[in-house]
Amino acid sequence: MPRYFIEVMYKGGNYSGFQAQQNANSVQAEVERALGIFYRSAFSLTGSSRTDAGVHALQNYFHFDFDRLLHDDSYHLNAILPPDIVIKRVFRVHDAAHCRFDAVSREYRYYIFSEKNPFLEDRAFFFPYPLNIDRLQEVAQEVLLHTDFTSFSKRNTQVKTFQCQIQASEWLREGECLVYRVKANRFLRGMVKGLVGTMLLAAREKITIEGFTDIFLSKDCTRADFAVPSHGLFLCEVGFGQNIPGA
Repeated sequence: MPRYFIEVMYKGGNYSGFQAQQNANSVQAEVERALGIFYRSAFSLTGSSRTDAGVHALQNYFHFDFDRLLHDDSYHLNAILPPDIVIKRVFRVHDAAHCRFDAVSREYRYYIFSEKNPFLEDRAFFFPYPLNIDRLQEVAQEVLLHTDFTSFSKRNTQVKTFQCQIQASEWLREGECLVYRVKANRFLRGMVKGLVGTMLLAAREKITIEGFTDIFLSKDCTRADFAVPSHGLFLCEVGFGQNIPGA
């Protein structure tokens, strides 16, 4: 049966997350509904990278199987979808392609701004406190030295391993925002928010560099700070390397 990838982007503020859930609306549920209306058939999508409630994405993927040959009907599907979800393209891939397991990297960015701005308030975290930027960069580099992220994973997550291979970890300036950029082969539930919240403690000199390292080594998520809001977090890219067929 033919398999298709769907590339999507969305603002996550109105949704309980990326993946379908009982008794709550999700990005997946809205895309399945639009496909069902347009193609007059039931759809069950597989997602590439789960994002939590309120998290945005500039790029994410679903895949599905369908017994008809489809064209890129994104224009018509977008007319059905709510304005905060956009299908960028629909394309056929080989039958064994998997949008989750074939992905080799994910890149997230977390946005912070320090001066009140109504045009940023739903897409970045207002944090009007002095920060030691050198300290921020130091702890960002420390992240690269670790592979076990047990301390930065929320509880009650169903994973077999807490091992992640970090490919990039740095703080950048983008316009009025201070941005944490992190890229890895995989991420755990709440991991980026835990890293950002704990790094901000270091930048406000609430903990030392050694203290930040100790949190990693403790493998205790109660020592990390996950309190930063979701609306500052963006999934920016899902990378397939040479694995993505049909691209």
